[in-house]
Amino acid sequence: MFPPCWKRVVLLLATVSLTGLACTKNPEVAPADKAGAAPTPTAAPTTPAQPPAKAPAAAEGNPLAGIPGMDFSALPPTAQRELATVFSDEFCYCGCPHTLGACLKQHTGCRHAKRMARLSAMSVADGMPATEVIVSLSRYYATFRERRVELKVDPRMCMGDANAPVTLAEFSDFECPFCAKARPILEDFAKKNPQVRFCYLPFPLPGHANAIPAGQAALWARDQGKFWEMHDALFMNQQNLSPAALPALAEKIGLSGAKLQEVLKAGTYVQELESFKAMGRAANISGTPALFFNGRTYSLGLEPEQLAHSVEDEIEWRTHNNAWGAD
Repeated sequence: MFPPCWKRVVLLLATVSLTGLACTKNPEVAPADKAGAAPTPTAAPTTPAQPPAKAPAAAEGNPLAGIPGMDFSALPPTAQRELATVFSDEFCYCGCPHTLGACLKQHTGCRHAKRMARLSAMSVADGMPATEVIVSLSRYYATFRERRVELKVDPRMCMGDANAPVTLAEFSDFECPFCAKARPILEDFAKKNPQVRFCYLPFPLPGHANAIPAGQAALWARDQGKFWEMHDALFMNQQNLSPAALPALAEKIGLSGAKLQEVLKAGTYVQELESFKAMGRAANISGTPALFFNGRTYSLGLEPEQLAHSVEDEIEWRTHNNAWGAD
């Protein structure tokens, strides 16, 4: 979905997530597992036991073996075990009455099962246990059928083709460290994918003292035709975004620091920032960064492969009138 920083972490950036790092409010730390003492072993028999024979890779009952066109042998043993559990416990999202593993072997023409398998393999490779992968998958595919939120983006705060089939919108806070980490990933992804338009939506968090002044500086620079220049300057100077420091950033990008100082003093853009926050609250976000694909909540991670996977799913879903294509 990001370690907590201000509010409750939404399974955005992931159930993972991303995945999952975000500026939120209430940190929740899982208690450490308690291990019981192991029983004292009994004496070994005098006759040495024969080592068990190693099962062949394609042995019956191995959910990862015998899948046409797919090979998971490069995964570490632990990840393979977790993936096998996903294959045996989760059902394919294509709608067939089979588990994912059974669909991969019996419904060999199902491209949806293969896509789901690759998405699962990415998650277990990152160390996610099977139980969390299953929750993440269920949440991710459910978002396609949920009501989409209407997001009013400003084309001056977007990059990419306005007619791109997918608009990736990000609610972000200039003082959020996880937004700073997400910034180069999302921008690079958008620049390399012509099917994506990337749009910024400010969402200053109450716990960040300079988020509102920084947000005002960005909106003011937008009106001067230099939103992205100010956007990048703010993130690059994230440790010092006090109102006193912002005019110098304006000067660095060729704008008037004195004029920005007047704007900050007057609070010229405070109301507009509040309108962006209201839009975020209506979208039920509780932390930053929060991502939406065409108004659909994004709940996977920030790996380029995961983002690309979701773009492909989004295009398929919209191409087939809000349904998955037939296999």
